[in-house]
Amino acid sequence: MTETIRSVRGMNDILPDVTPYWQSIEQTLKDTLAGYGYQEIRFPIVEKTELFKRSIGEVTDIVEKEMYTFEDRNGDSLTLRPEGTAGCVRAAMENGLLNQTQRLWYSGPMFRHERPQKGRYRQFHQLGVEAYGFSGPDIDAEMILMTARLWKKLGLNGVTLQINSLGTTEARQQYRQQLVAYFEANHQLLDEDSQRRLHSNPLRILDSKNPEMQALNEAAPKLLDHLDDESRAHFQTLCATLDAAGVPYEINPRLVRGLDYYGKTVFEWVTDQLGAQGTVCAGGRYDALVQQLGGKASTAIGFAIGLERLIALLEANDALPKPEAVDAYLVAVGEQASKQSLLLAEQLRDQLPDIKLLCHCGGGSFKNQFKRADRSGARWTLILGDDEVANKVIGVKVMATGEQHTIEWNALAAFLAQ
Repeated sequence: MTETIRSVRGMNDILPDVTPYWQSIEQTLKDTLAGYGYQEIRFPIVEKTELFKRSIGEVTDIVEKEMYTFEDRNGDSLTLRPEGTAGCVRAAMENGLLNQTQRLWYSGPMFRHERPQKGRYRQFHQLGVEAYGFSGPDIDAEMILMTARLWKKLGLNGVTLQINSLGTTEARQQYRQQLVAYFEANHQLLDEDSQRRLHSNPLRILDSKNPEMQALNEAAPKLLDHLDDESRAHFQTLCATLDAAGVPYEINPRLVRGLDYYGKTVFEWVTDQLGAQGTVCAGGRYDALVQQLGGKASTAIGFAIGLERLIALLEANDALPKPEAVDAYLVAVGEQASKQSLLLAEQLRDQLPDIKLLCHCGGGSFKNQFKRADRSGARWTLILGDDEVANKVIGVKVMATGEQHTIEWNALAAFLAQ
């Protein structure tokens, strides 16, 4: 017997009983972004590997352990995108979008070879938002206020905003020296990953998820105490704007984000309802990345929302949107009725373009077709038999009340539109 082919571990099917939730949530996200003037951009899932090495940083778990990288037939090293920011910057640079300010968004699958667990998959989906050419803290505040509005529109509770500032590159370099000295003095307490990163990227040690590292990291020097004047003023203005808007937040001095390109503002929306994978939305400024990738220097900020985690959190809050039910289910029994049903349905769709009309196909008795109509949740069941065809009428049953009507074909659209 031929072995059944199964999906790749950590890459999940999204089935028809779940996709209505995705569609509804994605539409809310898109509508909100449009309300703030953000436009959609689409770019390839596969990019040159060098793009991610240069943007994310070679001494990161993503590049070292998690990327799906392969050599194509031309000998080029290609990678399935592990995140969206680098690809968006590359597309904006290549197509001349950075000559003026831009507000962009994108959505789609990302890929990382991680150990699959709840809230973490090898193929996962993100909505990403990026803005280019804005230098002040007002765009930082706009993005955070926009995410707060998203949660409100989705009816989502149980998320907390954490913010921090990483300062400028120069400020981080000075802080880096103090951090390295601190960790060197406590070298025996560092785990293997932290020892490896000590001189290549010590800020990433603060991002360690190892519980045995938490006490050591808590006692480490704080970057907020070593900010340059510009970054401090930028951060203070951001905080003042959030205060004025009534958006609560926590300043988390250990929030450094997992990617090398961040500077100044960083933020995360987190929850304690999803276990270890508690970050639902994360982002920050990356003013140096465009130049790092070979473009003309441009300020930039962005965030990404993990859609699987967002849906899991909405489910935990019993806040998943209710899928829209079918408006009408058309049952047809008899040779002439079966021939006429699809034609009648098409006429009805022409007259009522927004109607959700499900036609029974495949034959069967009235009883079995009525069972399917009932399971569909339709508001009306439309009943067509050979006698109805002969008289150009159709039976309509109001499923909520059991009322039944006989309607002429040319009056059916008006009846259903009431």
